[in-house]
Amino acid sequence: MADRIETRLANGMLAHITEDRWQAGAYELVVDGTPQSHVDLDNPSRLFFEYVQRIGHVIDAWGEPGQPVTALHLGAGAMTLPRYIHATRPGSRQQVVELERELVDFVRAHLPLPKGASIRVRYGDARETLAQLPAGLRGQVDIVVVDVFGGARIPAHVTSVEFYEEVRALLAPGGIVAVNIADGPGLAFARAQAATLRYVFADVIALAESGVLKSRRFGNVVMAAGVDTLPTAWLPRLLAGGPHPASVLGGDELTKWIAGAPVATDATAVPSPPPSKSVFSTR
Repeated sequence: MADRIETRLANGMLAHITEDRWQAGAYELVVDGTPQSHVDLDNPSRLFFEYVQRIGHVIDAWGEPGQPVTALHLGAGAMTLPRYIHATRPGSRQQVVELERELVDFVRAHLPLPKGASIRVRYGDARETLAQLPAGLRGQVDIVVVDVFGGARIPAHVTSVEFYEEVRALLAPGGIVAVNIADGPGLAFARAQAATLRYVFADVIALAESGVLKSRRFGNVVMAAGVDTLPTAWLPRLLAGGPHPASVLGGDELTKWIAGAPVATDATAVPSPPPSKSVFSTR
């Protein structure tokens, strides 16, 4: 592969894949200046982006190590986490929903999926496609990963009570959803998302780099929510897993962090705030 290859998507955004200068066999996908994915083709179990590592730890915490799962990914990118689940939980069945068919074609052409991986890709809006999934998936999905962005912002329609209720209907007993949330100082959007998830699910935890949770800078907050109460052992395990410095909030600590933030509905939901131009630096 050349050092950099690129394509123009149907929505006008420019996508490019570049080699990782420090790690042979690894590549980064950038869409319109926003880093979307990092993939290590030689070792798909190696996760690079901070928030992706945290989602990986949440996935690892579910069930027994190596146990196959039924997973649904809303948002594809370069399919880092589907590759991760295939590598760490062989035999898993996975569905991926992505709006941009050209992006998936671009990724598959230059960063091919592992042979034998049971990864089905469906095309369309993340929320609209939920209603089109096979009826047999309802109540059968172990893990849903929500990582939906339009450019650098999360669209409002995948942040509401009504959206999360649709996701919850797909989950099996003990099932979990992991959500990637981007927000800046003040964390008004992230706190509202925590309140919204708590409204729909039995239990919620938030994990992020400590400075992000203290509202010091723009960054990613990963939230995990369960159909049932999450195991108490999860918090120390996720905290220990890093990347460090790390913070994990649950129970009363999460209640204090939410601090009365409003629950988002279809009528009130807003997109995530845009990052400043200084947040991402790509060549």
